[in-house]
Amino acid sequence: MIRKASLFLLVSAVGIILGCKAKNELPPPLDYYRPLPPGESALRKITDPAEIPDFTPGCFDLYGLQRGIANSLNFLSKPSSERFFPCGEITHDHAVASLEVFDELLASNLTQEQLNTAIREKFDVYISVGCDDQGTVLFTGYYTPIFNGSPERTSRFRYPLYRQPEDLMKTVDGEILGRRRPDGSIAQYPPRQEIESSGMLNESELVWMEDPFEVYVAHVQGSARLRMPNGRLITIGYAANNGHEYRSIQLELISDGQIPADRMSLSAMIEFFKTHPSLVAEYTRRNPRFVFFTETEGDPRGSINEPVITLRTIATDKTIFPPAGVTYIDTKLPRVIVKDQIGIMPYRGFALDQDTGGAIRAPGRCDVYMGTGDQAGMLAGQTYQEGRMYYLFQKQ
Repeated sequence: MIRKASLFLLVSAVGIILGCKAKNELPPPLDYYRPLPPGESALRKITDPAEIPDFTPGCFDLYGLQRGIANSLNFLSKPSSERFFPCGEITHDHAVASLEVFDELLASNLTQEQLNTAIREKFDVYISVGCDDQGTVLFTGYYTPIFNGSPERTSRFRYPLYRQPEDLMKTVDGEILGRRRPDGSIAQYPPRQEIESSGMLNESELVWMEDPFEVYVAHVQGSARLRMPNGRLITIGYAANNGHEYRSIQLELISDGQIPADRMSLSAMIEFFKTHPSLVAEYTRRNPRFVFFTETEGDPRGSINEPVITLRTIATDKTIFPPAGVTYIDTKLPRVIVKDQIGIMPYRGFALDQDTGGAIRAPGRCDVYMGTGDQAGMLAGQTYQEGRMYYLFQKQ
């Protein structure tokens, strides 16, 4: 799966001004990672028509949406997808029918206003309860980086990405069980620090890279495009992880005073580690999660093993949200204005919930896929905004 851990700008909420209780007094910062209380649903059905958003702004640009719906339907056609349902009151059949009806609406050549009306007539709208039970969701961005790589170790390319080791045990659904011991029993797989310092994965190298922090970026994103010495581009995709929980090193950097919270970004981290290369291992090893890779064909894929699409794929917590469904996001996203000049602008659009990630846990978090390459990385690095997230399911 694509990284999905929102490497770029998981900064402290301390600097976010959410309002004042009184003059010069700030309320406590929101905990975007607050877990869903046991027995509660991440989605709340909207029963007051006045609270349903106007979908018209999202109907002006529908590029790639039908392709995304086709990918979601392909996922739901596989028997393995049924394990995610029912999710709350949403059944597998209901999820499939909702996508099919939405696809029919998109193919009917309605005007933006007509499409908005049809959606409101045919679909129930659910809102994520968010981190505060009031619908507040933190949107961050992720992307597919393009790095230089080599199929062989050289003096330039010395840092490997590894294949999934034979002793890593997981279920057919991808759940990590642990490491198989010689006697057949299973133990927890070692954390990142032990894996990297022990050399236990020697001979399992898949490809080599030239920068250790770029290796870490690939781990967090869950995939990468690599340019080989002969100019050929290959896609390296997620195969498995070692079963440890993700820990944010950007928060570690902020906590240690290495990078101020209001300056935290991918570029800031890259610059920091270029000037402090001896600290790369110290910080990256604070994250015990370790990712294994495989070479894949075509575009990078999300956690449902379908291609991700710029601005049409989002990543959420698949333990609490139904996968593959049509969503509508209302937030602000960075957009390129002129060359490398970026502005933060309101964004309202439809997307498919097709991915997940190590840091994307809880109803108050969502990652938006921003594309491939340096510009997409720049946009992902500046995506850090609150908003609302809605799910659309056919009325029954």
